[in-house]
Amino acid sequence: MPFIEALRQFQFRVGTDSFCLIHVSLVPVVGAVGEQKTKPTQHSIQALRSAGLSPHMLACRSKDKLEQNVMDKLALFCHVDPKCIINLCDVSNIWHVPLVMLEQDTLNAITDHLKLPRRVPDIAQWRYRAEKWDAVTTPVTIALVGKYTGLGDSYLSVTKALLHSSIACDRKLDLLWVEASDLEDETKAEDPEKYAAAWESVKKAQGILVPGGFGGRGTDGKMCAAKYARESKVPYLGICLGMQCMVIEFARNVLGLADAHSTEINPDTKNPAVIFMPEGSKTHMGGTMRLGSRRTIFQTPDCISTRLYGKVPYVDERHRHRYEVNPEMVPQLDEAGCKFVGKDDTQTRMEICEVEGHPFMVGCQYHPEYKSRPGRPSPLFMGLILAASGQLNDYVTDEAIKVRNSEAYVQSPASLTSPLKVLRKSFSDVRV
Repeated sequence: MPFIEALRQFQFRVGTDSFCLIHVSLVPVVGAVGEQKTKPTQHSIQALRSAGLSPHMLACRSKDKLEQNVMDKLALFCHVDPKCIINLCDVSNIWHVPLVMLEQDTLNAITDHLKLPRRVPDIAQWRYRAEKWDAVTTPVTIALVGKYTGLGDSYLSVTKALLHSSIACDRKLDLLWVEASDLEDETKAEDPEKYAAAWESVKKAQGILVPGGFGGRGTDGKMCAAKYARESKVPYLGICLGMQCMVIEFARNVLGLADAHSTEINPDTKNPAVIFMPEGSKTHMGGTMRLGSRRTIFQTPDCISTRLYGKVPYVDERHRHRYEVNPEMVPQLDEAGCKFVGKDDTQTRMEICEVEGHPFMVGCQYHPEYKSRPGRPSPLFMGLILAASGQLNDYVTDEAIKVRNSEAYVQSPASLTSPLKVLRKSFSDVRV
């Protein structure tokens, strides 16, 4: 395989002291006696060595901790120092994995091999978050209405962003996967049970998230979800295509433009709510996507989105799309209550919209999930979880924003693990 050959050549180019190869292998349990088998690891290392690569360390995946005799056997037959065998057994959540590796002195083993100075990492916040994930019990139910729900990894960034925000809001994420096309009338006619199950999930959710996507399949179902959220006052976050579906639904059912659509799906629509707005050529498909970090300028300091971001004048977020809200329709939408509170620096590209009078119905053209991190969740995802769990109002008050923007809050390690608790403590200290 080309990448193995590339690594083989790379190790000679950079030298032994600048190359550390860690081989990840499964140690399965076979048979009724539950014996941990090392043969698969031995054979995979033989194959790797025959290709010119010799592992310096082993990362052994297993359901339970490896027995000492198994570790000794791996060291003997795989020609690896016993101190360089890492046992990555199953843990309660993935945030425990770095802690498990540190407990086995993995960091020092790597730095020693690369002849780097040893460092003691500060893992207090990380450990707190890992333990907090296990401890939170109050659920928050979010329905993810998407086109690719059959493959969960398609929305991995989105689900991780939801998790980051849920942990920060002291909630346990209960994610309901809803195939967008199952909400459509066509499914109702063909498979009533599937249709009923999909709508049951949407209606029992405390919040609805409609992520991005391409093409026409499932867009009517996404619009149905947006209509239900708007009329039922259920918290809603639409990302990219999710925002476009939200705008099209609003144009159809509030403005009365029954044939409003996206030109991506219906090029002949007489009321194009979403149009092709590439940054490059309008005639050639290659390189027409609007990609990377772009600036969004807030149009008002008093909208929900601005308050979630801490009343900053602008934000830089990452984009990945070709179609955008038609700027010619914006005055009609704005007058009817679909407010575009975030625009690009040319004022022609609509970046954030909110439905007036709704507790939380927000759409964004960019992808906020790309910048979400454990301890630093995306503000818009935080807004969805806060609104779904009934905590949004306390988080976006002027008093709360002042605390969140204060130097003491920014420098507080606790703000990265429990921002709401830090806010409440700050409020109580001020009142005292």
